[in-house]
Amino acid sequence: MNLLEQVHCMVWGPWTLVLFLGVGIFFTLKCKLFQIKGFPYWWRHTAGRILSGDAAVKGEGGKGISQFQSVCTALAATVGTGNIAGVATALTAGGPGALFWMWISAVIGMITAYAETMLGIRYRYKDKNGHYLCGPFIYMERGLGMKGLGILYSFLCLMCSLSMGSMVQANSAVSTMEYTWHVPELTGGLIFTILLMLVICGGISRIGGVAERLVPAASGIYILFSLIILISCVEAVPGAFFAMFESAFRPEAAAGGTAGYAVSRSVRYGISRGVFSNEAGLGTLAVLHGPAENTTCHEQGMWAMFEVFFDTVVLCTLTALVILCMTGSAPEKIPYEGAALASWCFGGRLGMLGEYLVSGSMVVFAFATVMAWFYLGKQAASYLAEGIGLGVDTGAFFSSRVYPALFLGAVFFGSEARLNMVWMLSDIWNGLMAFPNLTALLFLSGEVTLPDEFSENRKKAH
Repeated sequence: MNLLEQVHCMVWGPWTLVLFLGVGIFFTLKCKLFQIKGFPYWWRHTAGRILSGDAAVKGEGGKGISQFQSVCTALAATVGTGNIAGVATALTAGGPGALFWMWISAVIGMITAYAETMLGIRYRYKDKNGHYLCGPFIYMERGLGMKGLGILYSFLCLMCSLSMGSMVQANSAVSTMEYTWHVPELTGGLIFTILLMLVICGGISRIGGVAERLVPAASGIYILFSLIILISCVEAVPGAFFAMFESAFRPEAAAGGTAGYAVSRSVRYGISRGVFSNEAGLGTLAVLHGPAENTTCHEQGMWAMFEVFFDTVVLCTLTALVILCMTGSAPEKIPYEGAALASWCFGGRLGMLGEYLVSGSMVVFAFATVMAWFYLGKQAASYLAEGIGLGVDTGAFFSSRVYPALFLGAVFFGSEARLNMVWMLSDIWNGLMAFPNLTALLFLSGEVTLPDEFSENRKKAH
């Protein structure tokens, strides 16, 4: 095992998952199971408002980006290759029970996402150009008075944007285009990079506008075809659920040996893939909700909860059920893995249309993720440049000129390269981001509160 692999094992060791779960459980108890008991309330104030056509959510008459655009931008960062390739990997490595533990990570992560997003909105402020600065680095500086911790976080976020948020996603998209539609790597890389440049040159308003159209459409199509497959093999669905719970709670696990090892892999892969998919605890949702106008910290916190729910409980579950139903609840016996396994499963019922669906979803989700990560990195670059003493003007130049060039270069390079080392570095940067953010959340936990209306309703009920 080389040094990089050793660092990776240290960063994503069992204590990391314990930290994610521990912080989530702490906020779950502090907020009195709000993500579960308050489901009707926060659903009514998030998805329910969109379904009712609430103009305020959609941003009519407001400036900046609307609540819905900020939600779609945040979903763009979380809804990505992890919903397809990540789920398939979790099932082949951890067994059907991994899906159950993905649910657990989502339920716990929902309240973590609520806390970090709420704090982000509470401490955000506008710069001299009228743009919001928001994210963990802001509440670390203004809430904890620890600017150094904020600088560290912004550096890690910047490095993550130039690896996982750009190179890895672009490589997945272009490789998929080459495999499915035989688009040459160079051509695919140029198309991907040019389209991205056209979006990001319009700033957060254009990013939010594109996300508002791209994410709901792509997610809707993916959900529709997943449901078509599940309805066509509905007789296999109960067996898939049985295999999931049987694998997650296998009775002989207590005896140790192979069974115990299988259960431990189920827990590890389920929780880690869940965290990778929904990003709750990494602090990214706090950055992406920052530009939302006409909102409150509680409202955006509830939107963050909805995003984790939609990403993992809806999209990841549909992918997992399709795979389990099509493989007889034994995905590890199929000679495919990752996106190839998902493509094989969708193609088994829908033919070439199924393969095109998975490939198209991978490309669209990857593009949306890159688009959102550009904004994340730009915010981090701006804070980092000013934080290390480059000055406001130099910091603005770095974030508005230098960083976009670096990001687009990383996207194009990533689309052409083989990224085994970059994948590992991306995981390391991603994991390291969690440590300062979760630490800050714990120290600022006293400022995480429930919506006044919900608290008052609970008092009346009692």
